[in-house]
Amino acid sequence: MSVKIFGEKKPNIDYVSRYGVYAVIPDKRHQKIILVQAPNGAWFLPGGEIEKKENHLQALERELIEELGFTVTIGKYYGQADEYFYSSHRHTYFHNPAHIYQATAFQKVGKPLEDFNHLKWFPITEAKEKLKRGSHKWGVECWQKDQQKK
Repeated sequence: MSVKIFGEKKPNIDYVSRYGVYAVIPDKRHQKIILVQAPNGAWFLPGGEIEKKENHLQALERELIEELGFTVTIGKYYGQADEYFYSSHRHTYFHNPAHIYQATAFQKVGKPLEDFNHLKWFPITEAKEKLKRGSHKWGVECWQKDQQKK
């Protein structure tokens, strides 16, 4: 499986690597997906940084409890999409290898542990338009292709 690349890796720039894991979580009718809006206004797939000693699934489980208050059943792994970008919010260049998974079911088990994000279900096309990262849009497109096969 090849790695997709988004953004431009500029020469002579020191990038901070931030390894992440994210999930495409559809509603029960597969007509909407949930997105997370960070305090800076940007929309992302649910998920986040993989911490030391965590594997992908442990990190995703922790992040989804923190951001959504959800547990999920993980389905297909869509792959890795590397993104290069400058964060004006953090004044840092980032290299973000994003590992994207499908969620086949979810259950709300409590309130999100993080209270500073905004959560919203969007129709698929609108969700893709709102997503800030190309890697996240690619993940949704992978999920859409899977849905067309069914």
